[in-house]
Amino acid sequence: MSTPMASAPNHDAREDPADDQITISPSALRTLGDQMQRFMLEYRFAMEEVETKLAILREEFLHMHEYNPIEHVSSRVKSVESLVAKLERRGIGTDFDVIRTEISDIAGVRVTCAFIRDVYQLFDLLTQQDDITVLEVEDYIETPKSNGYKSLHTIISVPVYLSTGRVDVPVEVQFRTIAMDFWASLEHKIYYKYERQVPETMIRELKHAAETAAELDTRMERLHVQMHGEPPLLTAPLDLRAVRDRIHRV
Repeated sequence: MSTPMASAPNHDAREDPADDQITISPSALRTLGDQMQRFMLEYRFAMEEVETKLAILREEFLHMHEYNPIEHVSSRVKSVESLVAKLERRGIGTDFDVIRTEISDIAGVRVTCAFIRDVYQLFDLLTQQDDITVLEVEDYIETPKSNGYKSLHTIISVPVYLSTGRVDVPVEVQFRTIAMDFWASLEHKIYYKYERQVPETMIRELKHAAETAAELDTRMERLHVQMHGEPPLLTAPLDLRAVRDRIHRV
């Protein structure tokens, strides 16, 4: 919500600008703090809802199919400081409805799988649940980024039921294989160390490493099939064009 602020009386232009002050009353500050806390809680609850759905799928696979397609799940909600910094960079005010529409990665869940087929199957099983709405989807596995980055990204809307009623909250979910996750983690560390000014030779090495990771994914999946046979698909092969047809545009 827009923050109610009271500004100090106008000063003569010749006076020191440092004397000008913008003040906010203690009650207005408390109100804004309460609203921000509630806003961030909605994202944490939505993130936990996605984690619960994934945990149920993992348990079902383990007990009914004797197979675990999920190697690891990690999650995070942006800190208030990180969110405020992003709002300032994007020139977005303090209206929470606008923030919810414009910033889609406040809550994030990353799902790491052993094989590429698991990535697509889990995406399909999660997004076909009738209380999940797909807002966006980007397949960087089929079409990697120019630096070699691979992952399946989606933004989904998850209902959160509070004492005041239902709130639909966006959550960013990334699906990767172990090899993709290892590469992305290394790439992030390198860009952080060099403050995004990475030497060209290292960029080329990273691209080559991404190609090696992709080859490893293919070989390991082939070995898995040789050992265990071709597993039955629990859903139809993923057609992202069909998924995009059912995307809800906000």
